[in-house]
Amino acid sequence: MSMRALVRGLTAATAVAGAVALGITAPTAQAATPLPYVALGDSYSAGSGVLPLDPTAPLLCARSSADYPHVLAARTGARLTDVTCGGAETKDFAASQYPGVAPQLDALDGSTRLVTLTIGGNDSNTFIDAILACGSAGILTLGQGAPCTSLYGDSFDHTIDTTTYPAVRDALRQVRDKAPNARVAVLGYPWILPAKSVPGCFAKMPIASGDVPYLRDLQTHLNAAVEHAAEDTGATFVDMAAASEGHDACAPASTRWIEPVLFGTNYVPVHPNATGERQMAERTLSVLGED
Repeated sequence: MSMRALVRGLTAATAVAGAVALGITAPTAQAATPLPYVALGDSYSAGSGVLPLDPTAPLLCARSSADYPHVLAARTGARLTDVTCGGAETKDFAASQYPGVAPQLDALDGSTRLVTLTIGGNDSNTFIDAILACGSAGILTLGQGAPCTSLYGDSFDHTIDTTTYPAVRDALRQVRDKAPNARVAVLGYPWILPAKSVPGCFAKMPIASGDVPYLRDLQTHLNAAVEHAAEDTGATFVDMAAASEGHDACAPASTRWIEPVLFGTNYVPVHPNATGERQMAERTLSVLGED
């Protein structure tokens, strides 16, 4: 079912069935019921680092009112319940991430018709640990060689296969159980680094030149694990790879979607900026509309 059909399918009971396929905007003569939409996930969903902050969110979640769920809801007229939270792992779907913060799954029920999320990047600290570890190693070698590759080899990849993938799959199954009538869209993570080292990037992203492909391959593996989990659970995977190519943290400020560790504009580095969040919403709308 496409995004248009989802939105139109919730028009008032008096709407004729044939009107469902005519577009995303309800006819003015009919009272439309906004699409019940719940946004789950981690800091890439919460837009952590993008101002202004969502005044309804716990401060520890660093949720932005310009995150991609807010953009998507504004574009479609959906009724958004945003429970995204920076730092979230799959375990925070079923348990409280912080004192006073309800489990994210509590926002779902049988009336939910759309769910979006990014999740998995924080599980077992694998991807974040890899970036930090490679950054530290790169500084020690002044950007030369591939120290992180030599130190860690396939250990991060092993964790993705044995821990992250099954955790994401189980989390998506829980989402399906709590919201059996919802379309579930899980987004991949936009590129953080280019395919190979580029001149001048070390000053912003202190990763040794030989480790840039290593981390790029690791992100490819993480996104593939999320996609596999989506396939296993009947969720829609929103692939951000092609769309975000050339918009990584090494790109110029005018074109990048991800902010670098140093000299960036976000107060949370290595996360999407406002443009990146908008582009995540656009890609999600495109994928949902094509299905």
